[in-house]
Amino acid sequence: MNKIYFYIRKATAIALAAGLFFAVSARNELTVYASPAQAQQEQTAAEQTKESDKTQPADSMGLTAKAAVLMNAETGRIIYSVNENQQLPEASITKIMTMLLVFEAIDDGTVRMDDTVTCSEYAASMGGSQIWLEPGETMTVHELIKAALVGSANDACVALGEHIAGSNEAFVSMMNARAEELGMTDTFYCNCTGLDAEGHVTSAKDIATASAALLRHEKVLDYTGIWMDTLRDGKLQLTNTNKLIKHYNGAIGLKTGTTSKAGCCISAAARRDGMTMIAVILGAPDSKSRFADARKLLDHGFAKYELTDVSEIEVELPEIPVAGGMEKKVGAYADIAGSVLTEKGKGKEIKAVVELPESLEAPVEVGQPIGVVRLVLDGETIGQYDVCSDRASERVTFSAAFRELLRGLVAN
Repeated sequence: MNKIYFYIRKATAIALAAGLFFAVSARNELTVYASPAQAQQEQTAAEQTKESDKTQPADSMGLTAKAAVLMNAETGRIIYSVNENQQLPEASITKIMTMLLVFEAIDDGTVRMDDTVTCSEYAASMGGSQIWLEPGETMTVHELIKAALVGSANDACVALGEHIAGSNEAFVSMMNARAEELGMTDTFYCNCTGLDAEGHVTSAKDIATASAALLRHEKVLDYTGIWMDTLRDGKLQLTNTNKLIKHYNGAIGLKTGTTSKAGCCISAAARRDGMTMIAVILGAPDSKSRFADARKLLDHGFAKYELTDVSEIEVELPEIPVAGGMEKKVGAYADIAGSVLTEKGKGKEIKAVVELPESLEAPVEVGQPIGVVRLVLDGETIGQYDVCSDRASERVTFSAAFRELLRGLVAN
C-alpha cells in the first residue's frame, strides 16, 4: 500500500515555478533572460530606432527620385528608404511580378521552358516596348522570357500571361493575389506590362519585396544578366536597358522602366561576397539620374554592411517548470541558423535575448513554441527564433495518474 501511495503522489505532483532570470556567456555573446514586460519595452525601443534609422531625408544621399528603398535580399531588411510606402506608377518594373509568376509556374511544372506559345490578337496589339509579335506567331517560353527581361517586350509578357492563366485578365488577377500573399499592401496591377493605366500603382518597398522573391529563382539570373542577345535566328537584336549590368561591379539585374507618368525607374540588384542588395528607384527625372541614385544606394549597402552567420551563437536554455503537468519540467531548444545583416565589424556585438515564461501550463506538446530568442544589436532586433519544448508534459488527470502508477508498478 505504501508503494502505491508513493506512485500516486509522484504521478500527481505539480512543479512550482522557478526563477529563470540569469545570464550566461556563449561565444562572446551575452544571453539575457528577460521578462515579458522588459521584452516589450526593448522591442518598442528597437522598432523606434529602426524607423528612425531608415526614414532619412531624401537629400541625405542627394537622391533625385520620388521614392527609393535599399533592401538586403537575404534578410529582407530595409537599410535606407525615402517615401517607401508612397503609391506611384512603376512602368516596366511591373514585369518583376510578371516574371515571378512565370518562374513559379516553371518550378511547379505547369509550364516548361520549351513550351510553344502562340501569340493572340490581344498580345500582338500591345504598344510600347515590344518584339512585334504577329497574331498566330509562335515562340518558346524561353524566348519570350528573354524578350521580356532583356528587351522589356510588352507583347511577350501578355503572351506568357495568357499561356499560364488562359487570359490576360486571369493572369493580372493572379498578379494581384500574389502581391497580397507577399504583403504588398501598396500595390494594385491593372496589366502585366507596366503601361500607364489609372490605378496601376505600387511602392518602392513593395517592389523590393517582389524583387527579393524573384531572386529566389536563380534561373532568372540567366536572363537578367544578359547585355545583348538576339531572337528570330539573329534577325532581332535585344539590348538590356539596365546599364548597370555592364558598368556596376556585381550587378545581376533586375529591371528598368520608363513611362510619361512613372518617370524613370529601376529595381537594381547586385551581389558581392554572397550578399545581395536591391536598390529601387521610382520617379527619377531622367535615365542618368535613376542609375546614379541606384549606384549611391548599392555603394552604401556594400560599403557599410555585411552578412553575419549566427549558426555558431550558442544559447543555453533552462528547463521550464510545468504547472499541472505529469512532467514537472520540460527542456527547451532553439534552432538558430542562417545570417543576419550587420554593420561591418559589429557581428561580435550581437546579444541573444531569451524571452521565456517562468512556468508553463499543462498540457505541453513536443516542439510547442514556448518563447523566443531575439538577436539584438545596438538596441535593434535583427533576428528572432522560436524556443520550443523538447518533450511533452500531459495534464494531470486521474487516468494519466493511473497510467503512471501502472508504469511504476511494472518497472518495479
